[in-house]
Amino acid sequence: MKTIKQKILPQLFIIYTRYLIGGAFVFASLVKVQGLRFTAESGADNPIASAWHFFETMYQSGLYWKFIGVSQLLAGFLLLTQKYSKLGALMNLPVIANIFVITLSYYFAFTPVITGLMLAANLLLLVWEWNELKLLFNLTPTLDTDDRLEKDILWQLTGFLLFVCIVLCKFTLSEATVLLWLPTFFLIGSASLFLGLRRERKRKQALPH
Repeated sequence: MKTIKQKILPQLFIIYTRYLIGGAFVFASLVKVQGLRFTAESGADNPIASAWHFFETMYQSGLYWKFIGVSQLLAGFLLLTQKYSKLGALMNLPVIANIFVITLSYYFAFTPVITGLMLAANLLLLVWEWNELKLLFNLTPTLDTDDRLEKDILWQLTGFLLFVCIVLCKFTLSEATVLLWLPTFFLIGSASLFLGLRRERKRKQALPH
């Protein structure tokens, strides 16, 4: 009987969850790495207890603002690679947990729902890797020997391609180009899904029966 990690649909769900979270963090990190404001205007004139004043304070810190950006960029990139996704999920946990608490601490309308779902998704990625992450708790790790989908270089190349496209998207994004980039991401994801399933089918057919 197949375990959940051997089934195709759960594996695909995990792979694309990594792409989604990793891509979102890479996109959000670039403005901080550049040392630019997260918002279009200064929040200095807003009430001190407001979210916009809080973001302005972090922006004015300079080094800390860029440090947050670099942390998000690295965690997102590692998630996209698939191969180093365990490290990416570990790095991303304190970052997304911090963001979630921030959205609870200030008024962000329904934003806590989004950040809460991202936190839950990141926790799911860690649960998925629990067999190997046991080592962090002084427990005996169980190495996964199954040939899982994520070990196929196709998914690693897809992650790298998405990283490049996200960076290009961020620096060229406008109302006109958004109609170009959204189909591009959809096409990359769909093509990888088709090719990945095809390669997996061929691999299984080649196995001795």
